[in-house]
Amino acid sequence: MPSLKEVKNRITSILSTQQITKAMKMVAAAKLRRAQDNIIQLRPYASKMNGLLQNLMMDSDVDESNAYGEEREVNRVLIMAVTSDRGLCGAFNSNIHKEVIRHIDANYKEIHANGDVHILPLGKKGFDYFRKRNYTIVDDFWEVFSDLSFANATKGAVFAMEKFLNREYDRIDIVYNEFKNVATQIMRVEQFLPVLPVELKVKEEVEYIYQPSKEAIVSDLVPKSLKTQVYKALLESNASEQGARMTAMDQATDNAGELLKDLRLTYNRTRQAAITKEINEIVAGADALG
Repeated sequence: MPSLKEVKNRITSILSTQQITKAMKMVAAAKLRRAQDNIIQLRPYASKMNGLLQNLMMDSDVDESNAYGEEREVNRVLIMAVTSDRGLCGAFNSNIHKEVIRHIDANYKEIHANGDVHILPLGKKGFDYFRKRNYTIVDDFWEVFSDLSFANATKGAVFAMEKFLNREYDRIDIVYNEFKNVATQIMRVEQFLPVLPVELKVKEEVEYIYQPSKEAIVSDLVPKSLKTQVYKALLESNASEQGARMTAMDQATDNAGELLKDLRLTYNRTRQAAITKEINEIVAGADALG
């Protein structure tokens, strides 16, 4: 049985840890509120832009003039993996790592064997993970969460778009966590480039006036839409991270409480055993003297 001092030291240590997890939960809750507001504000804009773009691209002449939609044989692949900069958020980052590896094994196994699958990590955890496992990575944009603005967030998107137009990559995918609520994040694997063809559907009966031309408008909208897609993925991931951290710290706080109950019970039992032992020694001493 451990000594009273050992049990007391453990209780003190766990109390200190519990205070830290409570504080981290409160910080994550405050950050989540701001991150949730940001993504809620962006979603309608991104959805409307995507709908407008798809409606304009229903015509085949626009599709043919869209360089970002060019389908070609896939020989080189870039995967944009969105993680966080910090840990203590449960399985948030490890789920992204596993999904990227699963996605590669399922779709690009032979290409990966040839060394032609590259990873563009957006977040320090992804950068560290894939670098240590000898993946070929693009290490220019992993600090994006240090300044999560549209201008900074879209630098990775511009890099990917330029590489696709220069035919350095034939397929570019993005893997991230979509925010649903505090306890739930939805894993998303989306094709970033080439732009997916428009699904056959009824075109909205809207009459547009094009200035200067439909092709010019689409050629401007496609890059802007792609940048917005990456920015939205980053905001979704940021909100998901704070939700996952809040949940993880809440569970850690509860676990610390359960440990404290067990340790206090152990402390009381140990203390009672020590008192009983001392009483027995006193009684035995008194009997010996008698």
